[in-house]
Parts: sequence; C-alpha cells; structure tokens
Amino acid sequence: MDTSLETRDGLPGALEVLLREHPREAWQADPQFNGLIAFWLDRHMMFRKLGGLLQQECEALLDENSDPRRFAQAVAHYSGMFVNQLHGHHQIEDHHYFPVLATRDARIEKGFALLDADHHALDGRLHRFVTSANTAIQGATGADPRTAAADFLEAARGMDQLLRRHLDDEEDLIVPVILKYGTEGLG
Repeated sequence: MDTSLETRDGLPGALEVLLREHPREAWQADPQFNGLIAFWLDRHMMFRKLGGLLQQECEALLDENSDPRRFAQAVAHYSGMFVNQLHGHHQIEDHHYFPVLATRDARIEKGFALLDADHHALDGRLHRFVTSANTAIQGATGADPRTAAADFLEAARGMDQLLRRHLDDEEDLIVPVILKYGTEGLG
C-alpha cells in the first residue's frame, strides 16, 4: 500500500485501531481530553486558517478586489507566520512528542514513521511555497502582480492540501493515543 502523503487518502486501516476505540466525535467528551490536546488541536486549526487566508488574499488580488501593496503585506505576514510556526511545531513533534508517543502502543508505532516521512515531504513542498510567496510579494508592485499571485495561489493550494491530509492523519493517530494512555512524559 502506498502511504506517501501525496497519494494517500487517510491512515492505513491498521493504524486506525485506537481511532476506532476513540472516534473524533467523542474526543471532547472524553475525561482524558485536556489542555494539551486542546492546545495542539488549536495549533493545527491555526495552520488550516493561515492556509485559507493566504488563498483568499490571492483570490482577492486576482479578482481585483485587493490593492497589490496590501496583498504583498498580507502574504508576507501570513506566509512568514505559517512557515515559522510550522517549522517549530514539527521540531517539537519530531524531537519530543513522537518519540514518547511511539512507545505507548506497538500497534501504531509505524504510524510515527509515517508522520515523520510526512514532515520531510512537507519540508520539500515548503521550499516551493516560500519561493512562490517571495515572488508574489516582489511581483505585487510590478507590471503584472496577478501572474505572481496566480503562481502563489497554486503553491498555496498544493501546500494546504498536503498539510490538511497530514494534520487529519496526525490527529487521528495521536489524539486517541493520548486519550487512551494519558499525557505522562509529554510536558
């Protein structure tokens, strides 16, 4: 089975064993649902929102409903926040959360290798995203700001699609682990 981030449409069934015990719709009512889970899910929601905001900024410029200078400022702000926060988030997961959580249940241990591979795939995609964002920012005051915005919109949509797949799968793997085994060792 191909489990690459670019082609999968969810976690492999064997990695959903804890998700079946702790389905999404029951997470918030679970007594183990705590501040750490809520904080972590909020961070994921922030990434989803930033991805959407960047696409909206591009669409507004393309529809001539935005000033190019305002567009450049918004893209610089939102894309900078997106990239910096995503790098920090993944570092904490890779170096702290994943190693601790991977030891909690042998049935899902391979899921953490999958999530780590996702992080590497996302890093590769981030390079294109950053290059395209910089081009859009610089091109916003040029003769044809719409071309740079259109190119960045494509990069932002591609990044958003992969990131959403990763975030959904990461949540489906990790939240059930924490609900079942608690937060000990996670800080």
